[in-house]
Amino acid sequence: SLSSLAPNSCVRLVERHRSAWCFGFLVLGYLLYLVFGAVVFSSVELPYEDLLRQELRKLKRRFLEEHECLSEQQLEQFLGRVLEASNYGVSVLSNASGNWNWDFTSALFFASTVLSTTGYGHTVPLSDGGKAFCIIYSVIGIPFTLLFLTAVVQRITVHVTRRPVLYFHIRWGFSKQVVAIVHAVLLGFVTVSCFFFIPAAVFSVLEDDWNFLESFYFCFISLSTIGLGDYVPGEGYNQKFRELYKIGITCYLLLGLIAMLVVLETFCELHELKKFRKMFYVKKDKDEDQVHIIEHDQLSFSSITDQAAGMKEDQKQNEPFVATQSSACVDGPANH
Repeated sequence: SLSSLAPNSCVRLVERHRSAWCFGFLVLGYLLYLVFGAVVFSSVELPYEDLLRQELRKLKRRFLEEHECLSEQQLEQFLGRVLEASNYGVSVLSNASGNWNWDFTSALFFASTVLSTTGYGHTVPLSDGGKAFCIIYSVIGIPFTLLFLTAVVQRITVHVTRRPVLYFHIRWGFSKQVVAIVHAVLLGFVTVSCFFFIPAAVFSVLEDDWNFLESFYFCFISLSTIGLGDYVPGEGYNQKFRELYKIGITCYLLLGLIAMLVVLETFCELHELKKFRKMFYVKKDKDEDQVHIIEHDQLSFSSITDQAAGMKEDQKQNEPFVATQSSACVDGPANH
């Protein structure tokens, strides 16, 4: 009947376009998550912003009352210039004048943040030449960094992930999927401990104004390449061994980024996550699969014919030597 055919046709329609439906729900879920984040951030941070604005207005009013010779316009011009210099990483405060932003170690730290696309924004090029070089340097350096990180992560993943999982699977007979899940969880725990908790404890000791939460926040924001720039280590007044400290932070960021990518690659290789990702991909048509099979067969056939042709050429090269040997053997008995 028509009433029984209608649900079956709807089910077939949904199954036929399952990937498109999943992709649509994925887009909708991402947009909802985006809106959810905006609502939470706005509700949490807006009251603090309002309090800060009120405090600044009171300070400005009090300062103008205590210094009647200074007009509000002059004060705003001075503050505007100070804030503009602060955006370029230059502070007018006397306790911050000893730290240069473009010595070698600071420039090395800046280059690492540019190539890793972290970009804290606390230090930016001042000159037009520096801005132009930063564009050219990034256009070449970012793909170079991606190539470098891909090669390093691939080599590390072989030794850290694939071989251990295969060893436990073959040597002890455990299920490969179970071993992969346990290994991924352990590797994630070790990475979080070595590159988040321990460095956060170290930063909370070395940085005077940072507590453990702020230090952990810096580690996460940096290694996830978000790089907000509200917390940057080594910028404190009279920082001891600042050059060595900056080099150490640069190495930490590079090694931490590699470790994060290895963990992500390990989780992406899990069978369950592969199946989950395929739900949102476009399925290949049968015609495309047949084309790939035909191309593969043609390549295999051409390789076989090439091998056969090579063997024939080798036989032709050896034939004169065989013929001379056989003729010599025939002539020998005839002479005797």
